[in-house]
Amino acid sequence: LCSLLMKRKLFLYNFKNLRWAKGRRETYLCYVVKRRDSATSCSLDFGYLRNQMGCHVEVLFLRYIAAWDLDPGRCYRITWFTSWSPCYDCAQHVANFLRSYPNLTLRIFTARLYFCEDRKAEPEGLRRLHKAGAQIAIMTFKDFFYCWNTFVENREQTFKGWEGLHENSVHLSRKLRRILLPLYEVDDLRDAFKTLGL
Repeated sequence: LCSLLMKRKLFLYNFKNLRWAKGRRETYLCYVVKRRDSATSCSLDFGYLRNQMGCHVEVLFLRYIAAWDLDPGRCYRITWFTSWSPCYDCAQHVANFLRSYPNLTLRIFTARLYFCEDRKAEPEGLRRLHKAGAQIAIMTFKDFFYCWNTFVENREQTFKGWEGLHENSVHLSRKLRRILLPLYEVDDLRDAFKTLGL
């Protein structure tokens, strides 16, 4: 595991929600783990991870949390803030993990959507992950602000959004919404557009 707080430049470079983020090859994952006790929740851990040689950050986190020996009689909520959405393989690993731990919920807020050469694989991975119960959303200003105050060595500097942050969040949210639509709804939309001549 990395040190608890991320350097400011590291966060701003890796989490910037650019539509085309060339050169940003690493994935960073900030996490919060909470245990739900009836109406209240108790924070158990928080921090951040990044890819290691030959191992994606999502798999690293799963190894880390599996070692905790979670109590099957208690409910846990994990929240991730990631610089890239999971690739197809990682989405599969996480979906399988969630099926093995029905007492665990996962929310993923991602700065950018990851697509590899095979542009059909990643959307399918995200759909399977969503179907396994993970909540997936694009980070908004509020999420970047939260990360800045929780995971970044900010020296009490206020988070200032970059140009295009809101527009890129909206664009990526629409893209994600289209990916997560049930396929029959996508087909219905295509038929409607054909009928309208669009």
